[in-house]
Amino acid sequence: MLVPGARSANGALRKSCFGRPYVQVLAAIMLGIGLGHFYPAIGESLKPLGDAFIKLVKMIIAPVIFLTVATGIGGMNDLQKVGRVASKAMAYFFTFSTLALILGLIVANIVRPGAGLNIDPASLDVQAIVGYATKAHEQSVTGFLMNMIPSTIVGAFAEGNILQVLFFSVLFGVALAMVGDRGKPVFSLLQALTVPIFKLVSLLMKAAPIGAFGAMAFTIGKYGLGSIVNLAMLVGTFYFTGLLFVFGILGAVCRYNGFSILSLISYIKEELLLVLGTSSSEAALPSLIDKMEKAGCNRSVVALVIPTGYSFNLDGTNIYMTLAALFIAQATNTDLSIADQILLLLVAMLSSKGAAGVTGAGFITLAATLSVVPSVPVAGMALILGVDRFMSECRALTNLVGNAVASLVVARWEGELDQAQLEAAFRGQPLSSR
Repeated sequence: MLVPGARSANGALRKSCFGRPYVQVLAAIMLGIGLGHFYPAIGESLKPLGDAFIKLVKMIIAPVIFLTVATGIGGMNDLQKVGRVASKAMAYFFTFSTLALILGLIVANIVRPGAGLNIDPASLDVQAIVGYATKAHEQSVTGFLMNMIPSTIVGAFAEGNILQVLFFSVLFGVALAMVGDRGKPVFSLLQALTVPIFKLVSLLMKAAPIGAFGAMAFTIGKYGLGSIVNLAMLVGTFYFTGLLFVFGILGAVCRYNGFSILSLISYIKEELLLVLGTSSSEAALPSLIDKMEKAGCNRSVVALVIPTGYSFNLDGTNIYMTLAALFIAQATNTDLSIADQILLLLVAMLSSKGAAGVTGAGFITLAATLSVVPSVPVAGMALILGVDRFMSECRALTNLVGNAVASLVVARWEGELDQAQLEAAFRGQPLSSR
């Protein structure tokens, strides 16, 4: 028996559910997969939709970082806190990046996803990876550190280089804090600018379903679901290791610090689905900063931890590097001793720093690592090029969760985490952070 008004209530419920951003993005991803699978040519042609959305987000990243960092640091009365937060964040990044590398190494040795392929490196077509190898050779620790310093202030913002914008923003924030009362008009102006900039972020996020649809349709249309079959063991092992890291290691960290990894993942589900659809963690950077503030993290902590983590806290990329390197060694019957694996681990620790959270960066970083470790044939990268796009999504997802956890943990260490606001945000009733 129908209850009067039940139909309209159900319709309103369905409308309310579909009005949620994460539902729209999820629906767009599913549609993109279907279109790319059944109509691959049309799927490939939709690449500009995904590219356009990522460009829109990148357009706003530099102003978001500058305003967040400058107001976060500029509002500090104790500048020693900047160094304290930065040192705690870097200690966290180093510890968990190392754990991610070790986990990838352990799982690769236990599962051995490349064993039995018996591939001769000389038979591989290396032309496909020449571009990646060239970019990898351009990477060095000294070059990376020098690249942190922009040639001009305008250049840093024009190029959208996260590290360069962060470097200038920290210096500007410190200078703003040091001038005291004379800097208050500038500080007030930057705070006022923050409101419309973050409003613009929320407006741009409304285009997320379109971007996710186009990017996913292109990925499936170009590479096809069938391309995973031959390397299913590698892809499956990588996703398993990522889940093990997130729910095992990061889950334990969250539990120790008084919150649940499941609650955090539910809270940032829109950002995770956006990253899944676009394969780029940069697409979620502005909204992640906003959400971490709304979850009770002090702006000064979020301002330092999140942007810095995008270059120094890439847990998914680290897992990928050791796992992929050992897969190539196993597939080509290259015997790696314990000493070789330790060397691989140490090189990966250095080469992983500075890999921006964008599609393809993990592959370039892997090339940089293998070029230094002579035991593993770089030509073997051609084996995984076809499925790298699918692993890129797992890298980006793990990186995003890792940086969200890092911001909450460092904020708690600093006594800058509002527990009541965090719990309210996780319940879906966030208090305003501004």
